[in-house]
Amino acid sequence: MMNQLYGTTPLFGGNAPFVEDLYENYLDNPASVPIEWREYFDKLAQLPSAVARDVPHLPIVQAFAEQARLGGYRATLSKPVDDKKQVSVLQLITAYRTLGARWANLDPLKRQTRPVINELEPSHYGLGSADMNTLYNAGSFKGVGERATFGQIFDSLKETYCSSIGIEYMYIDNIAEKRWLQSRIEPIHAKGTYTSAQKLRFLERLTAAETLERYLHTRYVGQKRFSLEGGESLIVALDELVRVAGGLGVDDVVIGMAHRGRLNVLVNTLGKEPAMLFDEFEGKKAQDLTSGDVKYHLGYSSDVSTPGGACHLTLAFNPSHLEIVNPVVVGMAYARQHRRGEGSQEKIFPVLVHGDAAVAGQGVNQEMLNFSQTRGYGTGGTVHIVVNNQIGFTTSDPRDSRSSLYCTDIFKMVNAPIFHVNGDDPEAVALVTRLAVEFRHEFRKDVVIDIVCFRKLGHNEQDEPMVTQPLMYKRIAGHAGTRSLYANRLVAEGVLPNDGPENMIQNYRDHLDRGELLYNPVIAGHTHPMTIDWAPFLPTKYIENCDTTVPAKEIKRLADRLTTIPENFTLHGRVKRIIEDRRLMGQGSIPFDWGMAENLAYATLLVSGHGVRLSGEDVGRSTFFHRHAALHDQKREHWDEGTYYPLANLEEKQASFQCFDSVLSEEAVLAFEFGYSTSNPFELVVWEAQFGDFVNGAQVVIDQFIASGETKWGRACGLVLLLPHGYEGQGPEHSSARIERFMQLCAEMNMEVCQPSTPAQVFHMLRRQAIRKQRKPLIVFTPKSLLRHKDAVSTMDEMSKGGFKLVIGEVDPIDVKKVNRVIFCTGKIYYDLIAARREKNIDTIAIARLEQLYPFPQEAFAAELGRYPKATEIVWCQEEPRNQGAWYWIASRQHLDRSFNNKQHLLLVSRPASPSPAVGYYSKHNAQQKALIESALGEIEQYKYA
Repeated sequence: MMNQLYGTTPLFGGNAPFVEDLYENYLDNPASVPIEWREYFDKLAQLPSAVARDVPHLPIVQAFAEQARLGGYRATLSKPVDDKKQVSVLQLITAYRTLGARWANLDPLKRQTRPVINELEPSHYGLGSADMNTLYNAGSFKGVGERATFGQIFDSLKETYCSSIGIEYMYIDNIAEKRWLQSRIEPIHAKGTYTSAQKLRFLERLTAAETLERYLHTRYVGQKRFSLEGGESLIVALDELVRVAGGLGVDDVVIGMAHRGRLNVLVNTLGKEPAMLFDEFEGKKAQDLTSGDVKYHLGYSSDVSTPGGACHLTLAFNPSHLEIVNPVVVGMAYARQHRRGEGSQEKIFPVLVHGDAAVAGQGVNQEMLNFSQTRGYGTGGTVHIVVNNQIGFTTSDPRDSRSSLYCTDIFKMVNAPIFHVNGDDPEAVALVTRLAVEFRHEFRKDVVIDIVCFRKLGHNEQDEPMVTQPLMYKRIAGHAGTRSLYANRLVAEGVLPNDGPENMIQNYRDHLDRGELLYNPVIAGHTHPMTIDWAPFLPTKYIENCDTTVPAKEIKRLADRLTTIPENFTLHGRVKRIIEDRRLMGQGSIPFDWGMAENLAYATLLVSGHGVRLSGEDVGRSTFFHRHAALHDQKREHWDEGTYYPLANLEEKQASFQCFDSVLSEEAVLAFEFGYSTSNPFELVVWEAQFGDFVNGAQVVIDQFIASGETKWGRACGLVLLLPHGYEGQGPEHSSARIERFMQLCAEMNMEVCQPSTPAQVFHMLRRQAIRKQRKPLIVFTPKSLLRHKDAVSTMDEMSKGGFKLVIGEVDPIDVKKVNRVIFCTGKIYYDLIAARREKNIDTIAIARLEQLYPFPQEAFAAELGRYPKATEIVWCQEEPRNQGAWYWIASRQHLDRSFNNKQHLLLVSRPASPSPAVGYYSKHNAQQKALIESALGEIEQYKYA
């Protein structure tokens, strides 16, 4: 009779797979199942003990089969199973998978009481002690057999989801990923099985981490090092990560982290010689950089041994600005993957080590995660490790530290699984690290390890944490330390003798006394086959220019390729006219405009072996409709097809062309491109702002990396920033790329700042940036209205025979002996001035353009000024307000007047000083523009420079 019941009820027998699929479809979309099943599932949700809202995560029932009794619960005599209670058991399983981490034993300090979560109590579902020996189907739960007593199921759930590991993953919308995690964690009840040798390795890593910190603490009293004490399990995690990754075929890992524990990672993971570290503490390190940086910001690279062979480890340089290095590291990894080509995501991946306060607090992480799965920025997943010491400087009160439950909740936006783990359980840390690396390898997406630990000392070694965290630091003072706890455990297990732990410490200290490592993973003399020799790109002296000419015949050939569109590809009418005009430009029939010149610059580089990467918001078309590097078929039938890139189809053996419209982000995307450019000197890497005004959203990247990376860390970078700039009445946020801020950062030939005013100039400037054996950032203030200005055009000769001119002198045939005023300017204002001068028939004023602001072209400037021996008024004219633009920088450094004779004096014409970059009233803009032009060509009194 019972067999008949089991075989005929819709929740059992051969119907189970069918029901499972129906329920999964119902959870995803109730309208997708027949109405009678929808009504049935609706009733289940209305039962008194039902979870408020189920989510697609597991089948309601699987086929039941009798199996041997498990655990300590004795199955009662067979009796009909209560369908309601069977559903309740499955709901409890769901609850533990979803909420079990809330009850996990994660905090080494045990500061928080266990929260009340009714959904994790059997009584919430009408289950109790009377049901402990009753057999139920366990559904997809792998912690027991297909059928087990409720007691066995309940115990297994608690062991799996509420031990030293708390897992969050049920929000993931990919069923295969959830099934994979369940299959890996549930059968072993979230407990790894390790040999004595493996356990000794974990203890050795903990010993190395703790002993190094204590050694430095006593040898260099009071010096900042941002100790890892309390979070030593990070070293266990990184060691396991490298070993597991190496075993999976990974041979290149790029790591980013802040200052907490950095010195420990440098020594105990990357194998930096302790003697080198001691020299840095003692100020003995060679000062071969003009600025340098503190020891806990420095990067390092090495090749270490793994079970799968040699693996190259890189720890990126970083500033104190927390988390900003993360997209830089991802960009570095992406560049390496791009050079490798197909299959590279299996060989290279980024690892990011976060702090708990910073990972939740710094918005750059949201930006980075947002592009982590996009085409031009996805690396196939990052392994994130949070050193969760439960405090940010002096803030640990959860009412202040964040609004989310966990500091890692931000990662749920990309459906990344999160492994919370107690830092006092190194075996659990090793287990989740293995799972994380294998998950990333299997599914090519981000994964998170949250090591819950503590910070033994203050924010730095000079800080007193007891002032603000008395209760926390009383508990910390009573904590024996992770190494000690684990050592005692291994002694109790008989893995090593009683004096084994102390012998380990002494042995490590003895080696530190000699400036050596007890265990050094570095493979001496090994060089990774993909290593780049940067020496040819690091000249001892600044290279101002190079040959950028291209034969007219080649320009015509490439113009033809750029304007050849595939058959049956329908262009938008406006784009079609642009392409037709470009064909005429290539034939020499009409002058070149900005868009064609820029495309030709890329084309000439691509066919000569220089890769080009173009990134930023809307760069394929461009904000101002001038580039059209990406063409779109107007008759496409599917959203993911019908895009054509002429620059990627020039010839068969051309270099790589990448063009990606980025997510709506400045800071993280620019940081990514900086990282990319520091990893590949062979490509021209270009980032364009939608408007130059918006670049200040990435000011940290500009200040801490682009402008100062070379002087602090010796990191060369050829990144190009295209920043649309110009005063055309569009208001305060659509006029200025803040020239003054970039000029203030210029020193020691650290970067180039240009404002080209003709298509030929941008053509030669971009070619110069790639061809020169020199890699420095190039900041370009690009035009808006000039993109289609009738006078801002160039001839074939200027394109093919010219070069980048640092200064463009007077172009009209005026008598130099009559000139009594010379106006120097940059950008769009030149065309306004020249038009007004021609209209007024003025022949006593010469107008010249500075095309490069930094390094200042002193010789070219002096040569142009020398053409006008009778000029007494030298005017700097800018469209920006007086307190902005290039004026203060030029005047304060006397770049202009150092070339004057004793009869010449410097004057300024500009908009009035203002806290805003531009006015918002269009009529006021016009009035300012008119006054500026009239003053430049007439009486100048208001802004006379004394």
